[in-house]
Amino acid sequence: MEFLKQYKWIIITLLVLAVIGLGVLLWRGSGQQTAAADADAETAVAFIGDLAENATASGQVSAARKASLSLASSGTVVAVPINVGDTVAQGDLLLQLDTADLERDVASAEYDLAIAEAQLADLLAGSTTEELASAEAALRSSRAKLDDFLNGPSLEEIAASEASLKAAQANVWSASGNFTASQDVSEADIAAARKELDSALDEQQAAHDAWVDLAICKENADGTHTCVPKVENAKMDAASEDVRRANAQVAIKQAQLDELLNPDANQVASSQAGLGSASAAYAAAEARHQKLLAGATDAEIAAAEADLAGAQAALDKLLNGADETDITIFETRVAQAQTALQEALYALDDAAVIAPFDGVVTAVHVTPGELASGLVVEMIAAERLEIILNVDEVDIGKLAVGQPATVTLETWPDVELASEVTAIAPRANSGSNGAVAYEVHIGLPESNLPVLVGMTANADLLTANRENVLLVPNAAIHPDRRNGTYSVTVVRRDQQGALETVPVNVEIGLKDNQFTQIVSGLVEGDEVLLGTLSAPTSTGGFGPGRGGRR
Repeated sequence: MEFLKQYKWIIITLLVLAVIGLGVLLWRGSGQQTAAADADAETAVAFIGDLAENATASGQVSAARKASLSLASSGTVVAVPINVGDTVAQGDLLLQLDTADLERDVASAEYDLAIAEAQLADLLAGSTTEELASAEAALRSSRAKLDDFLNGPSLEEIAASEASLKAAQANVWSASGNFTASQDVSEADIAAARKELDSALDEQQAAHDAWVDLAICKENADGTHTCVPKVENAKMDAASEDVRRANAQVAIKQAQLDELLNPDANQVASSQAGLGSASAAYAAAEARHQKLLAGATDAEIAAAEADLAGAQAALDKLLNGADETDITIFETRVAQAQTALQEALYALDDAAVIAPFDGVVTAVHVTPGELASGLVVEMIAAERLEIILNVDEVDIGKLAVGQPATVTLETWPDVELASEVTAIAPRANSGSNGAVAYEVHIGLPESNLPVLVGMTANADLLTANRENVLLVPNAAIHPDRRNGTYSVTVVRRDQQGALETVPVNVEIGLKDNQFTQIVSGLVEGDEVLLGTLSAPTSTGGFGPGRGGRR
């Protein structure tokens, strides 16, 4: 115990020194580990260079010019002189409809226009002497008619009407007598007719005997006679005429007797019809006579006054010439006829489908003989191809017409074609997945590749370009998503060569798949840490260091 008390402070001092020594050892060990870790970290140097930002999109090869040709109206197809794949020139006939009805429509429209133009010309030329004379005559007739209505019938008109009425009545009596006679035949009438026939026969025999006396007759073997005149021709001619007249009278009297003995039903019907016609004529004459005596009605007088006013207006119009209203009306008719003719001509032209440009037929939807309407032929201009891309709305704001692009085709993925943006659609296309994209047109440059419409194409679009700007590798950038800031770890060495790392906030600009533009926070030559510090390795060292990866 005494020993312990005597050396207590020495022991405590040794213990304190031991603890301090252990701490120094631990501290030095820790510093060596950090140095080793820093020695293994990879760094790069900020440098000046160029940077381009691209957007990538895919699409299909399409014709820059294409046409879907439709019929303006339906019709029967009479000719389709093309097939799918045919090369056609501008103006070539692709399809022809039957034009018979259309040609008739044109002819009718031309006729209507000619009439309208002639009527307008007549109106502007004014009235002719014949038209004035006709209008004046019509006016006189209308005025005379009205005067007759107002003054009533004259004595001469009444007398003439009464005479017509009496004549109609006499015709009724005569027709009635004929009808009665056709129905009633007495024995006395038959006897008188027989007597007249006998008398005609006697005259016939006397004429025949007188003719025979003037001729020398010889009986033939067949019982006929051959006669030759024995006197001069004049007497013989007179005798022959007497014989013909006597024969005719016998025929007439015989017919009259036959009619009495056998009345003709047709003659009875004719007599009855004659009586009906005569009775109707008498009734009409009676009605006209009574109307004449009664005078004109108020309606007839009003109609006559209207006719007179119309005739006077027609004459005044001819005398004064056409007014502005009439000219406008007739000019409108001409304009309407011209429009109708133009429409008929358009319809006739539309019956033929013509190639609007040089190209290739891609579809034919009709055949000869069918009734066609709507879409009939599709074609493209094969010498002008383009690529239509669907670009996401995130990137569309970075694109503009004329912007460079590099194109590759799926068929030839190793061949790059330089092109540019030729058009950007003003309206978006919404896909089935809800993504919004815009059509971007890129011209397809000429090449030896047999490019076909519909091939898949990819394009890299240069959206931005910076020259002579400060750049660091993308791995050096540490984003702070929450605060929206960016930082890098700058690497510095002290006088003994030990590494020191300092975090520095930076402002970035463009970025591609390798480098990021530093707008502020660094200067050329600053060494930055790539990624984060790693654990020590067996190899040690500092990586590329200054002037390393760029």
